[in-house]
Amino acid sequence: MKQIFVTGISTEVGKTIVSAIITEALEADYWKPIQAGDLDNTDSHKVARMISNKKTKIHPSSYELKTPMSPHEAARLDGIAIKYDNIKTPNTENTLVVEGAGGILVPLSNNTNVVDIIRPKSHVIVVSRHYLGSINHTLLTLEWLKLKGYDVSVIFSGDEHPSTESIIVKKTGIPVIGRVNEEKVFDKKTIKKYADKFRPFL
Repeated sequence: MKQIFVTGISTEVGKTIVSAIITEALEADYWKPIQAGDLDNTDSHKVARMISNKKTKIHPSSYELKTPMSPHEAARLDGIAIKYDNIKTPNTENTLVVEGAGGILVPLSNNTNVVDIIRPKSHVIVVSRHYLGSINHTLLTLEWLKLKGYDVSVIFSGDEHPSTESIIVKKTGIPVIGRVNEEKVFDKKTIKKYADKFRPFL
C-alpha cells in the first residue's frame, strides 16, 4: 500500500485542500489520524464534500478531540492521553492519503510528535504558504524530513511569491508538484481541476 502523508509548515496553510486534491487525483483513501476541534465539520467531512470519485473511502480518525489546539493539550483537556499504539493505519490495499495535524513537530504527547506517525516509506508532501517567517518554517520542515530519509515534495498554496519560492527550491532541491492558487470556492469542480493538473506528478 502506497502512503502519501500531507503536512504543512504551520496551521491554516491549505493541508486539507491539498489532501482532497491528491485523494481525488489518485482515487485514494483518506485518513486523518488525529482531529482536534471542529468535530461537527471535521477535515474528513470537508474532504468527503470536495471529492467526486466513487472509489475513495474515508477512514475514521484514531482520535477526535474537542478543542482546536495542539493535540497533546487538546487530549489533556478531554481527560485522555494520545497513545502511539492506538494510531493504527487503516487496512486498505488502495493508496492512502494521510493528513497530519499542524506541522511535523506538533506534539501528540510528552514523547511523540506528528513526525513519529509518518510511516518510513511514505511520500511526504509539504504544503508551504507565504507569510513573514515562512521561508524559515519551510526550510526547517524540509531539512528535518530529508534527515529522516523521507521522499519529499512541496506544494505551494496561495498567491505566488517568486522570491520566497525560488530560495526554498534553490536551498533544498526539493521537487515542486505545483501550486494551489487562491480560489473563490473549493468545490468538487475546483478540486477536480487541480487533481487533473497534479496527477502526472504524483
